[in-house]
Amino acid sequence: MRILGIDPGTGITGFGIIDTEGNRLRHVDNGIIKTRSTAPLAERLQLIYRGLQQIIADYQPDYMSVEQVFLARNPRAALTLGHARGAALLAGVNATLDVFEYSALQVKSAVVGYGHADKQQVQQMVKTLLNLPEIAQEDASDALAVAICHANSRTVNHIKSLKGR
Repeated sequence: MRILGIDPGTGITGFGIIDTEGNRLRHVDNGIIKTRSTAPLAERLQLIYRGLQQIIADYQPDYMSVEQVFLARNPRAALTLGHARGAALLAGVNATLDVFEYSALQVKSAVVGYGHADKQQVQQMVKTLLNLPEIAQEDASDALAVAICHANSRTVNHIKSLKGR
């Protein structure tokens, strides 16, 4: 199973792609889609959308997982982040992917085992779980963590469905 994880942002959107085989995780790729802060919002969203379309076309993931909007102190920043999430969700749905959303608490719990882990702990665990030679760029590492969260959630959901039989 191939999972595309997304850490949305209007300035930088991180992406991470992993393959799962049973309980084994394998890193495929990661990176960022960077937009110009001086560009109009609509152009930035188009760049995010098209960038994700290309990533989906190149890597053919089975699932997309996206980090949910956090509660920001600045309502304008939260709204802008919501637009970036919308562009990502639309790219996934238009590619007929099953799209899942996870909160930061769920991602941290799935990757580190503790929902209030700090960013460095998450990055180090992503590096360890995927056997990366170095810690990935921050937004890409966050996206890989979202993909790992989905991989772990799929396993848990499968176990729950087996117990229900």
